[in-house]
Amino acid sequence: MIKVLISCPPMIKQKESFKDAFSKLGIEPTWANVVQQYTETELIEILPEFDGWIIGDDPCTRDVLLAGKKGKLRALVKWGIGVDNVDFATCSELGIPVENTPNMFGDEVADLAMAYITNLSRFVIDVHIGVKKKDWLKPIGSSLKDKNIGIIGLGDIGLNIVERVAAAKMNIFAYDPFYKSNKNSNNFEHLIWPRKIEELDFLIIACSLTKENKHMINKEIIDKLKKGVKIVNVSRGPLIDERALEEGLESGIISGAALDVYENEPLDVNSPLRAFEQIIFGTHNGSNTFEAVQRTSHLAISKISSFLAISNNL
Repeated sequence: MIKVLISCPPMIKQKESFKDAFSKLGIEPTWANVVQQYTETELIEILPEFDGWIIGDDPCTRDVLLAGKKGKLRALVKWGIGVDNVDFATCSELGIPVENTPNMFGDEVADLAMAYITNLSRFVIDVHIGVKKKDWLKPIGSSLKDKNIGIIGLGDIGLNIVERVAAAKMNIFAYDPFYKSNKNSNNFEHLIWPRKIEELDFLIIACSLTKENKHMINKEIIDKLKKGVKIVNVSRGPLIDERALEEGLESGIISGAALDVYENEPLDVNSPLRAFEQIIFGTHNGSNTFEAVQRTSHLAISKISSFLAISNNL
């Protein structure tokens, strides 16, 4: 029987619902026992025994792939959209087919981004905690209408965020060098980064992580931002230099932040970020709805079975 390792936490949480799909395809799934991801060392040890791998945010590095290739590994599928953790060059060199599952979470991640924006502007979480503590808090919030919001990334997620903040009557500036204008472009002003960032009340990060844009939100950028700006990251943690973010929060340039992702995950228990009350913390959970996990997982299962059928001439 074909053996496949699954290391994507949202898929693992719903593993019972995928048993029949794997069984019908003659695949024996092994469900990883991970909070977020395997280490490189763990993968080098265990991966060679598997024919396929449905990858979460694990380090799919050259050393991991070489170890897998020496064993049984024949195909990979990256569950989800982001592929910054996968060494595609080595996959190509070793003849290991690999694909992700694109355009799966635009609505879900945009919903979470909108929730963060609303919470940062109206202190919903603070009020809730206050009432639980028997404190009757009435903080002064800020209206979203006519506020300037910058969105980095105009892929599926970014465009869905545009739709939601446009409904809130915000002024939208968008940054994406690869975006091609279409009829929906009337909702926003498409700019070259970092034009007009000094005018932003909110900055939303929704782009892919590449070698070129790591730490694109750094001290130089933060120093140019409007005092009191709020930052939301629903993409990848390394897009923000966390030390620069800390300095921006300490100085008051950044009045609040919502982070679903971090440079290292899970967030270190000793991370200085934990000391800031004006941060809303997430757990890299933007795509994790029942419906999104179902459709993405079934697509991943279909892709890995097709790859393995081809590679094994089934």
